[in-house]
Amino acid sequence: MRKFCSFLLFFFAAAAIHSQADTAPDLPHREWKAGWITHPAAPLRGPIVLHFRRTLHLENVPASYIVRVSADNRFVLYVNGRRAGDGPARGDLVHWRYEKFDLAPLLKAGDNLIAATVWNFGVFAPIAQMSDRTAFLLESEADGESSISTPNGWMVEVEPGQGPMPRAPRGLDEYFASGPDEELDASRYDWSWDSPDTQGSAWVKASTAVPESPFEDTNKAHSADTTGDNPWGLVPDTLPHMEYTPTSPGEVVRADTPELKAFPGAPVSVPAGGHVHILLDRKTLTTAYPLLTVSGGKGTRIRLTYSEALYDKEKHKGDRNDVDDRVALGISDTFLPDGGQHRTFQPLWWRTWRYLDLDIQTADQPLQLEALTANFTAYPFEERATFKSGDPDLGKIWEISWRTARLDAHETYMDTPYYEQLQYIGDTRVQALISYSVAGDDRLARQAITAFDQSRIPEGLTRSRYPSSLPQTIPTFSLIYIGMLRDYWMYRPDAEFVRTKLMGERSVLHWFAQYEQPDGLLREVPWWSFVDWVSSGEIPTYDGNHESCTTTLGYLGALNDAIDLERNLGDATLATRYQERSAHVREGLFAKCWNRERGLVADNPDQKNFSQQSNILGVLYDVAPKENQQKVLRDLLAIEPGTTPNGILSASYYFRFYLARALEHAGMADEYLESIKPWRDLLPLHFSTWPEIPGNTRSDSHAWTAHPIYDLLTLVAGIEPDAPGFASVRIAPHLGSLTSLTATYPHPLGTIKVEFQRQGGALSGTITLPGNLSGSFVYNGKVMPLKPGVNHMRAE
Repeated sequence: MRKFCSFLLFFFAAAAIHSQADTAPDLPHREWKAGWITHPAAPLRGPIVLHFRRTLHLENVPASYIVRVSADNRFVLYVNGRRAGDGPARGDLVHWRYEKFDLAPLLKAGDNLIAATVWNFGVFAPIAQMSDRTAFLLESEADGESSISTPNGWMVEVEPGQGPMPRAPRGLDEYFASGPDEELDASRYDWSWDSPDTQGSAWVKASTAVPESPFEDTNKAHSADTTGDNPWGLVPDTLPHMEYTPTSPGEVVRADTPELKAFPGAPVSVPAGGHVHILLDRKTLTTAYPLLTVSGGKGTRIRLTYSEALYDKEKHKGDRNDVDDRVALGISDTFLPDGGQHRTFQPLWWRTWRYLDLDIQTADQPLQLEALTANFTAYPFEERATFKSGDPDLGKIWEISWRTARLDAHETYMDTPYYEQLQYIGDTRVQALISYSVAGDDRLARQAITAFDQSRIPEGLTRSRYPSSLPQTIPTFSLIYIGMLRDYWMYRPDAEFVRTKLMGERSVLHWFAQYEQPDGLLREVPWWSFVDWVSSGEIPTYDGNHESCTTTLGYLGALNDAIDLERNLGDATLATRYQERSAHVREGLFAKCWNRERGLVADNPDQKNFSQQSNILGVLYDVAPKENQQKVLRDLLAIEPGTTPNGILSASYYFRFYLARALEHAGMADEYLESIKPWRDLLPLHFSTWPEIPGNTRSDSHAWTAHPIYDLLTLVAGIEPDAPGFASVRIAPHLGSLTSLTATYPHPLGTIKVEFQRQGGALSGTITLPGNLSGSFVYNGKVMPLKPGVNHMRAE
């Protein structure tokens, strides 16, 4: 009874914390008073930038002035020339986000100018951007003359001076999905569009965005669960607004004349008829909006190139600090000054860079470079966890991992902020666990889980990435999605959220069941069964009967996760059936894939190919016999990324996340710190974020490589949930070669603190648990209870 009461106290306290984080969220089925608007004559599905504006007269400034805003593709909202916010967060048409702002702090008595820039990149839009047509929506809670709800009173103009550029050669033969370069032509740009005193002839009355229907008011906005012929099913954005704070654009590390090196600390001049480069280095990667302000220089062409690293003549990166004989390649914007004063370029969408190259070619007038600033943007995670030890490399690995995780998290998680900006299931599982453990924040993860659930196709699978205007299906990622559900169930006190997603888990496993053969293995499935990148390309591989051990191992893991979910949250009978399938699949894998002579799990039943990936999963899911598991893992630990010793394909940085789990499963977590040698080897190359793959990597910032920050907390400090919802904690430290460590962990009830010192074979320390949290301490096979508050521990 005491345990039950303790659990209830934990549940209600955690629920209160969760409630405080969600301040009065809108209901998804709210009724809308506003209607969608657009330009009456401009093309609605091609690339275009529009400005909207209207005046709001107030006798007095209200205590609050709430508006709800959305657009297709996106908007930036201004009040009296000051940025109020942007959006909407990405979704699909059935689940189209709107943002909520309180404009009161920006309002004044008298006339107020409410304005917005809205753009649609059309065919050049990022793949993550879904769209129907260019439109804008704003609804104010105020009524009568104080209301600024669209369409009444709104004017619109086409902005001819700024827009996307066709994807031209960028110097890199790589896959880009993150959106277009941009160009701002100052001679065509309306510099007074948000001035209260000017309204040129291009401004016209905004029109409704959706053709009228004889049956209903189709232009009126509607929520996702209501009917209507307009294409946007509106739902509230449940995320906080993205961070928008000043950051350094970089310092000059190379310039064609000594005078230019003073920029951006001081204004500098580029003479007429000149062609110069200014290369800036931030020392660390960022995701930010650059703002370049110039005067004069009519006819000048400025090209801003944003680069994660500099490239040599063979387009290799090498040491990320190297500058000599190297150039910036990649995404670039163009700014064409018109000779006017204080002209500022800012792209509509943020950029990713460590190095920023300004390529400036003046015409008949000199150009004054007045200022270069930047505003950092990303999901507003707080770094609440800490990890300190006597190993300085671990401190650097922690710092780089957290920076990588932050830059790859915006209104969705992203695989890379530079090349793709897409939310993939394989990457997102790792990112979500980092969010739970370092930030104690589950909101972005809930967004991701919901998006993947909403992406399911009629066959039952999730899409591999979502939102995405270009559909892609990786069935093996649908299996990982089930693992994401179990992760959330264990780490966060919200079982009901997971329960609502069980139909997705069932539909995925139902689809896979049709490919399960009598021997328990999966035959080759449609679409792209990606598991991991390897030096020879990717796995899995198949035998002559089109069966794969590697894919089947992922299927086994998903069945095991589903058993836990159904037994505790869903259908106990279904859990029993899954258990029977799991046993049959494991038996088939052992019979067809375990090679007794080599003591390894093969990649397919012909047992000609072997990989770290198959053996990591073989240990994790007990296909490799218990007595062989530690030897298997020791053999794997000797393999460096990008190599194939004895014909064994090595795992990427990403898949070594599962290696860490296998080490813990086999009782070898004390050897984890030896397993992160590949990350230590990257430190002398001065990475500020972690790369996608070993060697000459495409992406320098891939969040799936950031998992050591999670591993340090959960394996080395040993802090993990011991019951669903983190209702109890298990602390099993594995210090490896360390003699001491301190760590903090953001639990839903507060902060868990651990301090450990090791002398010889003895471990002593203090563990502090928040609230009424209890648990157990495990060391060298001994288990000791932990009570709420301070616990002093000593174990041999």
